[in-house]
Amino acid sequence: MWECAGEEKRVGTRTVFVGNHPISETEAYIAQRFCDNRIVSSKYTLWNFLPKNLFEQFRRIANFYFLIIFLVQVTVDTPTSPVTSGLPLFFVITVTAIKQGYEDWLRHRADNEVNKSTVNIIENAKRVKKECEKIKVGDVVEVQADETFPCDLILLSSCTSDGTCYVTTASLDGESNCKTHYAVRDTIALCTAESIDTLRAAIECEQPQPDLYKFVGRINIYSNSLEAVARSLGPENLLLKGATLKSTRKIYGVAVYTGMETKMALNYQGKSQKRSAVEKSINTFLIVYLFILLTKAAVCTTLKYVWQSYPYNDEPWYNQKTQKERETLKVLKMFTDFLSFMVLFNFIIPVSMYVTVEMQKFLGSFFISWDKDFYDEEIKEGALVNTSDLNEELGQVDYVFTDKTGTLTENSMEFIECCIDGHKYNGVTEEVDGLSRTDGPLTHFDKADKNKEELFLRALCLCHTVEIKTNDAVDGATESTELTYVSSSPDEIALVKGAKKYGFTFLGTRNDCMRVENQRKEIEEYELLHTLNFDPVRRRMSVIVKDQKGDIYLFCKGADSAIFPRIQIPEPESTKLRNAIDSTKQHVERSAMNGYRTLGVAFKNIAPDDYERINRQLIEAKMALQDREEKMEEVLDDIETNMNLIGATAVEDKLQDQAAETIEALHAAGLKVWVLTGDKMETAKSTCYACRLFQTSTELLELTTKTIKECERKDRLHELLIEYRKKLLREFPKSTKRNCKKRAWTDQEYGLIIDGATLSLILNSSQECGSSNYKSIFLQICMKCTAVLCCRMAPLQKAQIVRMVKNLKGSPITLSIGDGANDVSMILESHVGIGIKGKEGRQAARNSDYSVPKFKHLKKLLLAHGHLYYVRIAHLVQYFFYKNLCFILPQFLYQFFCGFSQQPLYDAAYLTMYNICFTSLPILAYSLLEQHINIDTLTSDPRLYMNISGNAMLQLGPFLYWTFLAAFEGTVFFFGTYFLFQTSSLEDNGTVYGNWTFGTIVFTVLVFTVTLKLALDTRFWTWINHFVIWGSLAFYVFFSFFWGGIIWPFLKQQRMYFVFAQMLSSVSTWLAIVFLIFISLFPEILLIVLKTVRRRSARNLNLELPMLLSYKHIDSGYS
Repeated sequence: MWECAGEEKRVGTRTVFVGNHPISETEAYIAQRFCDNRIVSSKYTLWNFLPKNLFEQFRRIANFYFLIIFLVQVTVDTPTSPVTSGLPLFFVITVTAIKQGYEDWLRHRADNEVNKSTVNIIENAKRVKKECEKIKVGDVVEVQADETFPCDLILLSSCTSDGTCYVTTASLDGESNCKTHYAVRDTIALCTAESIDTLRAAIECEQPQPDLYKFVGRINIYSNSLEAVARSLGPENLLLKGATLKSTRKIYGVAVYTGMETKMALNYQGKSQKRSAVEKSINTFLIVYLFILLTKAAVCTTLKYVWQSYPYNDEPWYNQKTQKERETLKVLKMFTDFLSFMVLFNFIIPVSMYVTVEMQKFLGSFFISWDKDFYDEEIKEGALVNTSDLNEELGQVDYVFTDKTGTLTENSMEFIECCIDGHKYNGVTEEVDGLSRTDGPLTHFDKADKNKEELFLRALCLCHTVEIKTNDAVDGATESTELTYVSSSPDEIALVKGAKKYGFTFLGTRNDCMRVENQRKEIEEYELLHTLNFDPVRRRMSVIVKDQKGDIYLFCKGADSAIFPRIQIPEPESTKLRNAIDSTKQHVERSAMNGYRTLGVAFKNIAPDDYERINRQLIEAKMALQDREEKMEEVLDDIETNMNLIGATAVEDKLQDQAAETIEALHAAGLKVWVLTGDKMETAKSTCYACRLFQTSTELLELTTKTIKECERKDRLHELLIEYRKKLLREFPKSTKRNCKKRAWTDQEYGLIIDGATLSLILNSSQECGSSNYKSIFLQICMKCTAVLCCRMAPLQKAQIVRMVKNLKGSPITLSIGDGANDVSMILESHVGIGIKGKEGRQAARNSDYSVPKFKHLKKLLLAHGHLYYVRIAHLVQYFFYKNLCFILPQFLYQFFCGFSQQPLYDAAYLTMYNICFTSLPILAYSLLEQHINIDTLTSDPRLYMNISGNAMLQLGPFLYWTFLAAFEGTVFFFGTYFLFQTSSLEDNGTVYGNWTFGTIVFTVLVFTVTLKLALDTRFWTWINHFVIWGSLAFYVFFSFFWGGIIWPFLKQQRMYFVFAQMLSSVSTWLAIVFLIFISLFPEILLIVLKTVRRRSARNLNLELPMLLSYKHIDSGYS
């Protein structure tokens, strides 16, 4: 906690003196202690890079394991050189360190660009240039147009007479529209360096916190008499670091948060790490292979001492033991031998796989960014990958959770119709370049009273936060017919334009006066007393205004569920008023069923005495530093009651292009799609039918406040849950994952609709002993439904739904997609989060793992990219374990023929370079470029997605297949060469071959076999594949000639000298190598031929997957 200077200290608050001037010359000034303005996004420094990076890398199990092996080789007399494990480990550690160091250097460079930039600070009434990192809390900063704010500032004044400025926050939340920020009225006039330096004020505000949209504070301004004038400060007064000043020449602001305490810095710190299912499979395989390694070492150690139990084997005449060896404890010797065997077989654990997987994920993510199909002409952007660690998870999704507004729909609002005092008015308005256009004549059904019409239209013109954008500083709008409206909400622009179509035009705000041109072309002015902003809990917003006659009005608009309960209940004799309210409710319901977004509009007169009380309560609540939100909520709840209903509006949000086709494709791929929205049920249901989430044949099961009566709600809820479960259990008695996917195409489909209130009842009731099974019954119902619609959802409830499904038996993979700040919680909660670069800002895109411009791009992202990424990396993982088992099994078998003496079969150079050079590039190229099925085929036939679901290629079956294949091939390598060596002379001149020739033949067959195995698996050949596959084989041959053709001065033993060249001079060796490669690959070739014949004979099938033997073949679910 920082120390706060000032006369009042509060927990969780700080006091900032403007300009770092003491309030009084007579009072002692306590120096403030806050952090400097340096931004540090880097992870390392020059002095801590090596220890910190090494510590992080050796936390990885495989790296730590190889470090232990290396230390054993250094300290114990082992059969292989420490170089054999030390060099691959050094390579892996070095490559990873270089990659992480380069990324951190880029962060350092970016930090320096920001920290060393120059800013203008007001000191002693003069403008002084300083480096950005030298700004202190309390400094007054001058910012010019189009500059970014160097820290979080409280706006003191601007070049405009009303103290406003316009800001874009695209770098923070992606919103490119201008936002208006305000200075407090007492500092508006201080717009020069000299005048701003005379200000004596203290700001009390909350301690730094990351929420971009919340700020609580107050400013105490001291005059000569030292009587403080207190003004409240909120988010509208705070200019955030990273935001840009627009359409305003200059502003003055005081720094309140600097450096790593700015909201931007706090927002970019730490996001929870997500792990893919493939990573978990790798860890499982590592444990299995570690067990195999320990078993091999234990078997060899045991058999060594069984073999040495015979004296002539333990101490032959030609190899007598030393005195030290005879005196060594047998237990210690056995332990040392066990460690030596572990060192000998340690290459069964593929340490280089981690580097290859990281490179594959990092490089593979570029293919998503480069995909031209993801490019959107409207926003001039494509897809963005924020987390490359989850590429393969895109191919394993079971559940898709999607927002509605802005995700399934365009979030481009058109004013369609309205209802005034129970009378319906109909017309269409479209937004074209900020103007209104009316299609066809305006029609109405009966008419409301003229005064009610005008009151309704005034409400639309006044109850909003719309601004008028001009190219220069704005002091107010002119009475131009061509007005450009800007707002953070497309709904508000549509409503203001709707009012303009009916003859009431909003002309902007000047000096807290809202100006409206009425149908008679008269300018009306209303003093804006208070704006009660919209929030997702209240689901409404209000303004309090005073007209030119002095009458005070409250205008309120919001969701019908938030407006109708607050309407003043008419007297029983007021039949006309009751009918108007009922007609408006019916209009809202009909509009919602047509898929329109509806809002209720209400007002009330406020008496002067009541306004005094309301104003006092609002000021007190706004001035509170502690619990300001709760106090404001209480005051607003009291103000927005007993209102009079004026009417309602209906705005259309069009369905996104190809949204319906995308959902159909996801269903066909076996995915379950849930729509989670805050909209009312009727609107959401209509949208779900339009986007084909629900089919006309889908039977809907409803769990909403309408189906559950207010009285005895829990009893009715329990009855419905039991009833629905019985119905679904009769329909689908057994519910395996495979059956669930088949029935979507063969049986009756069911859809579930639930609202937020009922969901709360289900989740909260689990705490009560009598209703503990509500949640489990609800989940059983959900799992048997093909689609689920959750309406009236709060953001937290969206996350609860995702968490609930994540924790289901079998841990299904979840994906959430949304475009707004209210979707961030579910995006972070799910396994894979996708943000839409929409019109509600970029909060969702910033917090997502992947972001795309439109919902339709989800189809290709999952069905093509996800499918291919999963197949590639699954094949990579299986192949790595396969080739290392092929590599080490002959070494194990060799021990049975060398008296378990720990004699290596391969030369140290081959041991070192097998994973680094000879076999690494072909599998990397395969894992980046392979397309076992054409991308167009994958997107056009979604059923193929089901064949890899459930981590199919990394299950026990495929793992055993690869393991047995490696065991078969390793056995062929060893015994095939062994039988060849039954004739010790392989040349006509009688030259005898030794153990290094034996090992080199085995190694040659090994390298060619595992590389050609990958060539057999490759379906999509490019020049890169040809280059790395044939190039790797050529490099092995070249290296072997080179390594054995020179006497190396740094080697004590030249055991490989001329071995490779002499080996290849024998015709029988050539024949043996070719024959053993063919025998090893024969099962693969035979299976490919058989499956190709079967595929050609199955003419009735549209498509059969290519012959990846680890592929999961299941019934796709079509009859």
